[in-house]
Amino acid sequence: MACLEACKEGKLKEEQGAECTQDGTIDWYGRPAIKAKSGQWTAGIIILLNQGLATLAFFGVGVNLVLFLTRVLGQNNADAANNVSKWTGTVYIFSLVGAFLSDSYWGRYKTCAIFQVIFVIGLVSLSLSSYLFLIRPKGCGNQETPCRSHSGSEITLFYLSIYLVALGNGGYQPNIATFGADQFDEDDPKEGYSKVAFFSYFYLALNLGSLFSNTILGYFEDDGMWALGFWVSSGSALAALVLFLAGTTSYRHFKPSGNPLSRLSQVLVAAIRKCSVDMPLDADELYDVDGNDSSMNGNRKILHTNEFKFLDRAAYISTRDVDVQKKGTQSTWRLCPVTQVEEVKCILRLLPIWLCTIIYSVVFTQMASLFVEQGAAMKTTISNFQIPPASMSSFDILSVALFIFLYRRVLDPLFASIRKKGARGLTELQRMGIGLVIAVLAMVSAGVVECYRLKYANKDCMHCEGSSSLSIFWKVPQYAFIGASEVFMYVGQLEFFNAQTPDGLKSFGSALCMTSISLGNYVSSLLVTMVMKISTEDHMPGWIPGNLNKGHLDRFYFLLAGLTTIDLIVYIACARWYKNIKLEGKTAENIDDQHSFKL
Repeated sequence: MACLEACKEGKLKEEQGAECTQDGTIDWYGRPAIKAKSGQWTAGIIILLNQGLATLAFFGVGVNLVLFLTRVLGQNNADAANNVSKWTGTVYIFSLVGAFLSDSYWGRYKTCAIFQVIFVIGLVSLSLSSYLFLIRPKGCGNQETPCRSHSGSEITLFYLSIYLVALGNGGYQPNIATFGADQFDEDDPKEGYSKVAFFSYFYLALNLGSLFSNTILGYFEDDGMWALGFWVSSGSALAALVLFLAGTTSYRHFKPSGNPLSRLSQVLVAAIRKCSVDMPLDADELYDVDGNDSSMNGNRKILHTNEFKFLDRAAYISTRDVDVQKKGTQSTWRLCPVTQVEEVKCILRLLPIWLCTIIYSVVFTQMASLFVEQGAAMKTTISNFQIPPASMSSFDILSVALFIFLYRRVLDPLFASIRKKGARGLTELQRMGIGLVIAVLAMVSAGVVECYRLKYANKDCMHCEGSSSLSIFWKVPQYAFIGASEVFMYVGQLEFFNAQTPDGLKSFGSALCMTSISLGNYVSSLLVTMVMKISTEDHMPGWIPGNLNKGHLDRFYFLLAGLTTIDLIVYIACARWYKNIKLEGKTAENIDDQHSFKL
């Protein structure tokens, strides 16, 4: 690659004997990155701390948002759950915007910095609007004191603020994960192992950052101190931004590769233009460029594969293409190199796997909505101490931390020893399948707990928070199952999409992971709406009414368990069909050992 060649040619004369990275990364000054002076865990730890602080800030808003909507804005349970699902979904939709700008024009560092500034602005605006307008009378928004009604302009300012938070966090989140992975050269065996470990620690940092939000901030917000909670979130986001900027000169960078939409469109247009040509049997006759060609922009070359053969027509050299080449006016809308064609194939192969992760995200999103409402209707006191229902998600975080340790220290070495010599443990696809199995157990557990909660509930209550004598700690298993499933599903997803997307689309790969969470939230909202519409016929209260004691939330959980089981069956079929990306210089056997679904 160009950066590597520059290093080999001795352009960094002041760094005599210094070893450059092999993956084409550059430093802050645009020079080939020196291994000893950039990236690795020095930069990685800064990014992990940044992620922890930013997550604390985000979940300081998100974890109790459903209670803010019901207690402060006076919304009912179903509407609040739907609004939280839509807001959370929008956070992750914005990840596509951030990924596009990062891969195309700005690069990951600039994109992360700009969206973190937007994130801070949104949090400060939310803090001010809550302190000045929404929390009136002062101290309202707890279980006892209702807030007054609000004007249209006050509601508008609130929604503008939380959607600025959504834009800032959404645009930042997929890029910070990929930017952290950029700090490790996967072509170096030692750094390659560190890169795999980084994704686990990244997800751990994300969860540890939310632990403070789910416990300390959750307690203050549940007690009506919403403005204080939002101000702490604002301060944490500002600290994350300052820390990120402080590490500027120590990062490694990949150059943006230009608009990926145009590259993908060029392949489709060129293939359609040549739909009637007779294709050669030998793939070596297709048009390709050298790995050091300027059109590659420092990206690695992708080898030809046999799937989606229609797209190979875009790389077929016709008589007209030969004539145009002689004139030096070759159009990329008529002839594309094999690597560009394979980029499109990679995305098409990823889509079925990605679609299968959406139902899992429906299960995951229940923690921020129905799990909280279910907990609020249970016994939430120990002696005179009140347990905020949202703080129960701390058991999910503890489960994540435990299972990351168990997987990396116990399960991964165990499965690696069972498989053939030199192979890694469970592949990403296998781990994602295990995550779906555990998600089914989580929904069954939640449904069983709800059955018992209803058995001990007062169905005639007016204000039904704490109306069941069943302790909220019976919900611990469902949170623990969700946490365990996250380690297998979401960490596996991050690694899988980062490894299987082309070099010029790495942020898009992380955005795919986040977009599945987004669509999961929207599907959850749609399911709740459909279930309420069907279950409230004949003047019935429905499965998820305002008074959960008159509903059947357990049936909704069992419905999700059934849908996830069907999704698991479809996922297994898609995972067995999937073929891995083939990069130049990597053997097919090595690639299959790392990413295949088959044992």
